[in-house]
Amino acid sequence: MIVAGVGFRRNVDADEIVALVEQALARAAVAREALDQLATVEALAALSAFSEAARRLAVTPISVAEQVLIAAAPRGSTHSARSMVAHGVGSVAEAAALAAGGPQSELILERIASASATCALARREIRS
Repeated sequence: MIVAGVGFRRNVDADEIVALVEQALARAAVAREALDQLATVEALAALSAFSEAARRLAVTPISVAEQVLIAAAPRGSTHSARSMVAHGVGSVAEAAALAAGGPQSELILERIASASATCALARREIRS
C-alpha cells in the first residue's frame, strides 16, 4: 500500500493538498485505490485542511511525531533549507511518508510541490 506524505503552509486549503496528492499518484502511475494513508508532522496534523484532505481522499490520516520524522529523514533525498529550519528535516513530505510507511518503506516519488504544499509517496512495508 501507498503512503502520501505531505508538508504544507498553515494557510493551505484541503483542495490544494488533494490536487497535489492526485498529481503525485499520476506521476508515479499509482492507482488512487492503492493510497491508504496521508501523513504529516504532528505540528500540522491537527489543522483542518489535513483532516479534510484525508477525508476527501478516503484514507487514514497519520500524525508523525517530530522525533520519528527526524529519524526517517536520512532515507529521504530532498534537502530544503526552509524545511530544515522549520522542522529539522530536508523534506517533511518525504520523511512523513517514510516514517508512516515503516522502517522498510521506500520512496516511489520524491517530493513535488505546489504553491503551498509538498507531497512525496512511499510504498509501505508489508506487515504479516
